[in-house]
Amino acid sequence: MTCPELVQLELLAEVDALAEALGQWADQSPPWQPARPCTALVRRLLERVRLIRLRLESPLVVAIIGGTGVGKSALANALAGDQVAKTDRSRPTTRQPTLVCRPSTTPEMFGIEPDSVTVVHRDLPALANLVLVDCPDPDTTESPEAPDTNLARLRHILPHCDVLLVATTQQKYRSARVADELAAAAAGARLVFVQTHADVDQDIRDDWRQVLEPHYTPGHVYLVDSLAALADAGNGLEPRGEFAGLMDLLTRQLAGAAAARVRRANLLDLAEETLGACRQRLDAAIPAIAALEEAIELQRARLAARLTGPMRDELLASRRVWENRILGQIAARWGFSPFALLLRSYQGVGGLFFGALVFRARTPAQVALWGAIEGVRTWRRHRRERQAEARAARALAGCWDQTDLRAAALVIDGYSMEAGLPREAASLDAVAAEAAAAGESFVGGVASEVDSLVGRMAKRHSNWFTRWRYELLLGGMIGYLLYRPARNFFYDSWLNPQSRPLGLDFYLLSLFWLLVWCGLLMWSFSSRLRSGLRREIEKLAEGWAGPQPAAGVFARLEEECRRVQRYREELRRLHEHVAALRNRVTAPEEPLGFRVQGRGARGERKR
Repeated sequence: MTCPELVQLELLAEVDALAEALGQWADQSPPWQPARPCTALVRRLLERVRLIRLRLESPLVVAIIGGTGVGKSALANALAGDQVAKTDRSRPTTRQPTLVCRPSTTPEMFGIEPDSVTVVHRDLPALANLVLVDCPDPDTTESPEAPDTNLARLRHILPHCDVLLVATTQQKYRSARVADELAAAAAGARLVFVQTHADVDQDIRDDWRQVLEPHYTPGHVYLVDSLAALADAGNGLEPRGEFAGLMDLLTRQLAGAAAARVRRANLLDLAEETLGACRQRLDAAIPAIAALEEAIELQRARLAARLTGPMRDELLASRRVWENRILGQIAARWGFSPFALLLRSYQGVGGLFFGALVFRARTPAQVALWGAIEGVRTWRRHRRERQAEARAARALAGCWDQTDLRAAALVIDGYSMEAGLPREAASLDAVAAEAAAAGESFVGGVASEVDSLVGRMAKRHSNWFTRWRYELLLGGMIGYLLYRPARNFFYDSWLNPQSRPLGLDFYLLSLFWLLVWCGLLMWSFSSRLRSGLRREIEKLAEGWAGPQPAAGVFARLEEECRRVQRYREELRRLHEHVAALRNRVTAPEEPLGFRVQGRGARGERKR
């Protein structure tokens, strides 16, 4: 593979990759008003990319622009080496762009409509790798708003040109109209600055360079006498002086692979200019998006404050249910020890009684009866827990006051309008639907947190130290109460004839003190459990502070804001990537001039 082929393949790959990235970015445009003109700009850029790709092997198109009477047509004749355009220093002669090329070249090869230009076919050596365009004068007295003017025709032809040859004279180099049109066309084209009328004008190139340098890198500025150069060509003489350097640049240095590099540099210039303009537009609009995001958080916090209080109160009111669940898990962990049986009795005296029925069942019918009774008890316990959660859900649903939702929707609607996002997501119906979904999600999250809380507290209060402390206290009391009957039966009745059997009063009194002792132990255990449960619920409620409980409200708008941020971030990445490519392909010693990105024609920052 030859070097020119490799350069062409490299250019094709870069153009295709850039076009694909720009197309993907444009296709991902969010429904955001500032994004619409940016998307339109990028799609116009993609059209330019398509044209550049089609013109990779075509000759370099050099447009000659300048003010009235600066000798653009004479310069075109000198560069072509023949009389190809009419000349007149006293008045504007070129009213329609003149395309000067070889007979095998057509305007369609460059994406130019044939009716928009005057085509001059000449088989000249200078046109082997070059197409000249003699442009209309931009500083005529015609109205700029008219549809068919020199200025309109100039603006139509310049986007199809690869190099802009800017011609001026001692009198015209400060022309504001020419400077404005050059600034508009310079993005996407390399520049060559030429002072004409060298035979009669003073050399103003240093002063002109000072005018250009704040907003252009001018490269080498040429001083030529077009009429003398055309006369030399007519007499068969080689180009001389500055004109020889200009001819060498256009016909030799910019031929072949150099033309591909020029087109690549032009494309990167235009892409960076376009993306920079889009980025400035989006950066100017992004504070409104940030204000909308902040307003969403504030409204969520205000709505969430209406949730946490009632939910906390409902959990505290239903803590008996959660306490029973904790006691059940603790009893299940401890098995059938004395204190575990006491816990089961505390949960439900009937539970102990019905649990003992299974040991007395003798027939399948008795077992079935016990199973039915136990199933009913389990269902009732489960129903009480579900009712507690349902009461919490109803309490939460009551907190979504329509007045609060309407006020929040009105506030967010105003911010959405300022941010340029769709306002449908801030309507009352949409907000109410999101609030209902957020409430259900919050209740589900609270239920999960309560389950986790129950598990943590059951594990904390069923550790070995707590268990054996209460087991020893209960077991000691039981042992003490059993000691007297055992001593009376085994010792007094056999070895002490004078003793009397214990009466019913003793057993009733022992049962009384046993119940009192069990009550004290259960009071101590449940008090610690209840106070810990209250602290955990309070801690749980503290975790709901902020907008998290209402996170689902305005979720659609929040997603649109995130999409806008991703869209803007992707634009920043693309812009920096293109800028890095442009800096890499722009050689410091490049003889061509180019626009300094980010500055207008007068050196002012673009807004």
